[in-house]
Amino acid sequence: MATRLSVLPLIGVTLIAAVCSGCGNVPQWQYRQSQLRTMHMYRQNQTLAGDLNQTQQLAGQLATEKQQLEQVAGQLESQLQIANQRLDNLTAERQELHSRYRSMLASLQTQKNPLSSGVNLRFEELARKYPDFEFDPHTGVSKFNGDLLFASGSDSIRPEAQALLEEFAEIINSGDARQFNILVVGHTDDQPIKKASTRSRHETNWELSAHRATSVVKSLAKYGVDEPRMGVAGYSKFQPVASNTNDGTRQQNRRVEIYVLAPDAAVAGREPATIQR
Repeated sequence: MATRLSVLPLIGVTLIAAVCSGCGNVPQWQYRQSQLRTMHMYRQNQTLAGDLNQTQQLAGQLATEKQQLEQVAGQLESQLQIANQRLDNLTAERQELHSRYRSMLASLQTQKNPLSSGVNLRFEELARKYPDFEFDPHTGVSKFNGDLLFASGSDSIRPEAQALLEEFAEIINSGDARQFNILVVGHTDDQPIKKASTRSRHETNWELSAHRATSVVKSLAKYGVDEPRMGVAGYSKFQPVASNTNDGTRQQNRRVEIYVLAPDAAVAGREPATIQR
């Protein structure tokens, strides 16, 4: 294209020269028209040359932008791979924790009751006083059933349940029971969190179960149980004690369990030697 355009001025010059060589025989108006055509062709050539230059510059800019976009795409691909790897790692860690908690709860449920007969008796009396509170004298596990402690979707302890927790704290703080640690475990039924107001505080049943266990720990601490003695676990809907087929069975699955742990027990990575009292 550039080579062809550059010939145009030469053609114009040659034409002018040819016309001028015979000026004596060519009418003046024809000579003038030749000059105008030559000038018009020259200007067209200049315009085309300018357009070609702009096109070449634009092509260069587009090539640069393409290279930059390819670099950005490469960076995004790398970041996506890193994010996927982190997600895989977090999923693996969560599965490992899930397995550890299942093993932990299985071992706790089969453990022998470390409490003395006197403390057992007091917990049995407490269970008779509060029908929705259970105490297993064989394992030493206390269980707050159904909605005894919390309203549906809430982690705020009911006012009427405070007296029960206060009496529980008094027993676990008495006599030789003071040497034992406790693990508070929250459970939910299989119903997902639906209300927006509830979901803003507890996104899933994982959070709700853990938040309820935390509320119990805070309440026991208020009634004098040393916080270093306590631990919290939330098991969402994955440890039901009854089928989630109706409201009655779901109510049984909404519960908080308290496990009494021997002083030298290491649970979920908690080493007794590191406990600060």
